[in-house]
Amino acid sequence: MRRVILIAHNIRSTHNIGSMLRTAEGLGVGKVYLTGYTPYPLSKHDDRLPHVGRKLDAQIHKTALGAEQMVPWEYSPDIGPVVRRLRETGYHIAALEQDPRSVKSTSFHAPDKLALIVGREVKGIEKELLDQCDTIIEIPMTGRKESFNVAIATAIMLYQLLSTNT
Repeated sequence: MRRVILIAHNIRSTHNIGSMLRTAEGLGVGKVYLTGYTPYPLSKHDDRLPHVGRKLDAQIHKTALGAEQMVPWEYSPDIGPVVRRLRETGYHIAALEQDPRSVKSTSFHAPDKLALIVGREVKGIEKELLDQCDTIIEIPMTGRKESFNVAIATAIMLYQLLSTNT
């Protein structure tokens, strides 16, 4: 059985995060890491100002609809240690991004342990982070738009990874 971990890095939208948490829970993602400036739900030892934490939690809940309490998640301000720890435990690190080095999602053969990084809505994942990945995956576009919304792209890729053995 394939084990997939999602890393949402430097994503500003609470609604996108809520949607990704709901998708991750629905598809059986093992864990979600929220890194960088990505907003995150309230946690037991939350160090944010109470009104800030509550506001972000409510906004995430609007699209997560409780999945934020069902899927295991962890916040880390720095993605580096997360990537290193996952790699050390045998995870293949992949980024979902349009890049000259990317492979089409339809031809990607995922290993049994995969950590999928998704990133910034407009500018994409930083080059320095892409350089640390084992693979860069791209969803082929057939329409006139160049890309999907990050939450939609995440859902498409997670569904492909977790519903097939390709």
